[in-house]
Amino acid sequence: MYLATIGRREHSAKGKLSAVGANVFALGAVSLVTDVSSEMVTAVLPVYLVLGLHLSPAAYGLVDGLYTGATALLRIVGGYIADRVRRRKVVAGTGYALSAVMKLGLLAAGSSAAAIGAVITLDRTGKGLRTAPRDALITLSAPEPLLGRAFGVHRAMDSMGAFAGPLVALAVLAAVGATNPEAFDAVFVVSFCVAAIGVLLLVLFVRDHRTPKAAANPVSPRAAAALLRGKGVRRLLVAASVLGLATVGDGFVYLLLQHKEDIATGWFPLLAVGTNLSYLLLAAPLGALADRVGRLPVVLGGYGALAVVYLLLAGPVSGWPLFVLALALYGAFYAATDGVLMALAGPLLPESLRTTGISLVQTAQALAYFVSSVLFGLAWQFWGPGLAIGVAAGAAVVAIAVTFVVLSPRKVAA
Repeated sequence: MYLATIGRREHSAKGKLSAVGANVFALGAVSLVTDVSSEMVTAVLPVYLVLGLHLSPAAYGLVDGLYTGATALLRIVGGYIADRVRRRKVVAGTGYALSAVMKLGLLAAGSSAAAIGAVITLDRTGKGLRTAPRDALITLSAPEPLLGRAFGVHRAMDSMGAFAGPLVALAVLAAVGATNPEAFDAVFVVSFCVAAIGVLLLVLFVRDHRTPKAAANPVSPRAAAALLRGKGVRRLLVAASVLGLATVGDGFVYLLLQHKEDIATGWFPLLAVGTNLSYLLLAAPLGALADRVGRLPVVLGGYGALAVVYLLLAGPVSGWPLFVLALALYGAFYAATDGVLMALAGPLLPESLRTTGISLVQTAQALAYFVSSVLFGLAWQFWGPGLAIGVAAGAAVVAIAVTFVVLSPRKVAA
């Protein structure tokens, strides 16, 4: 009887995993390869800009904001176009291809801060175009009760690439020599080659999900604007904005660790490895947990972990306990929030405008993140890193309370 019970449980687990859909796994494979490429650059960019090009914290805050938030409005354009033409794969593929080419743009930009800012903006334009169509494809490729699990599987595969990317960057730096002036150029070239493979995987293996053309509710600017009349969608946008304002960005977190512990430049990429290992291990379990206990509690728990990370950076803890706790909790934050928030948004949005609605949420977060990054850079420069991160911890606690009030199930349902 015991063996039969175990067999039924294993069969049930496999059934739930297969129910997520082959398209989700294909999209996960594309994200895995693409994240190897993007995290190679992300892992070295803060130290390249701050220590290599000697940007001030305020200037880095502006560049970091551009990296995520400056092209936020293009997310809405990309989402709307994907819904309008009902070709989400094509729009996502355009975004992936643009980001791939911009890896070579970093090589051409040299040491010019203005050129680097322009290339980063175009790179994030590609991300802005691809993210909402990709997430919409996930919501359309898995049943609604399993959306948390579907996003968890996708984000786990995504984080495998994010875990491997900094290691590849570290290997390239070691092979070329971290002090060699051409070391960063080598990272950018390898990053482009890997990104090109991701685009090829998308073309060959991802299936588009062309929703039927609705005669009663055609996709139009008026229909897209009508999304904002729904109280549930408006509350979701408010919560996304508040949570974005409480997030200071990976580069600042790692620079604070480097500042506090005096990490050698060659080992800097390993900080992202620690975060992504935690993310990789927790993404799928937390996605499944969100399906069982509710997505909002998991999201709020993730931001609680983020607040603890900020407190650790501002507090007296140092050495290996700081690295283990901060990076593990930072990965848990991403695992509990990144895909789960999109799974929370999906059922509130009509299928014909799913991509547009998701892009609205992502745009609200990205614009708020841009503001947060600029303000944090200024706070670091004028107040010092300790006080700046302490204020960020307080902001995260406030954001949790506001989001709990705004997204309570009763109010969203109303």
